[in-house]
Amino acid sequence: MGVHATAIVDPRAKLGADVEIGAYAFVGPDVELGDGCCVHHHATVDGHTRIGAGCQVFPGAAIGTPPQDRKYRGAPTRLLIGQRNIFREMVTVHPGTEAGGGVTSIGDGNLFLIGVHIAHDCKVGSHCIIANYTQLAGHVCLEDHVNMGGMSALHHFVTVGRHAFIGGMTRVTSDVPPFMIVVAARGTRPEIRMVNGVGLQRCGFAAEDITSLRRAYMQLYSRRARQSGAPIRERVEAILSNGPCDKNVEYLCRFLLRSFEMGRHGRYLESLRADKPGNAKGAT
Repeated sequence: MGVHATAIVDPRAKLGADVEIGAYAFVGPDVELGDGCCVHHHATVDGHTRIGAGCQVFPGAAIGTPPQDRKYRGAPTRLLIGQRNIFREMVTVHPGTEAGGGVTSIGDGNLFLIGVHIAHDCKVGSHCIIANYTQLAGHVCLEDHVNMGGMSALHHFVTVGRHAFIGGMTRVTSDVPPFMIVVAARGTRPEIRMVNGVGLQRCGFAAEDITSLRRAYMQLYSRRARQSGAPIRERVEAILSNGPCDKNVEYLCRFLLRSFEMGRHGRYLESLRADKPGNAKGAT
């Protein structure tokens, strides 16, 4: 198909081999499209945006347009996207800001469904599935293999650990531990419900690894653990102090301690924000 006659493609844009650009699409001057990318009709790719091979941008999506941040002053901040990502209809992805490090980054093999918003300075890993109308505020970090239900919303500076599952219509205001399922149990209040066993099985985790994580969950989040009176920080430290543990359990515990010790409101990245006194300019 190539470039449709009605598409507007700036001659300075860099197009890889076998790129397809549909009718009435727009591709800006500082865009790089990798081999085999497809920008469907009526889609927009603009800004200092680099998209890896095999990505698809569906109709109505706007990739690389200026961030929705009143502190943004028009600097040539960047949006870096890996390979084999799918951006369905009406998805919006914004580049970074001057104060946020200047880069929004997305890994490989992600699926962003209709109406998803990825704000400025976000860091999205690989193999994530983000369902319809989910909203990521600025400076959010998603690690690999995160699965999010539709119409969820993440507060800025939240980190979601790898292989976590967030149920639909959940309001996430603090860091989400890896390997766990978080749902809106009481209104929009999130609650850690259980280990994401099905998701871990699909990703090839061994049965004994999942069992170890379930055992850690019982020690950290079960009703008996909560009623013990011991603060969760002590429960985490107790797991680590009982000798060598499964590598995934150790990662879970270290993730929690980092959020407890360095995070504001349980958001680790909040401690690194550029406008916090004492932090270097440009930290995210």
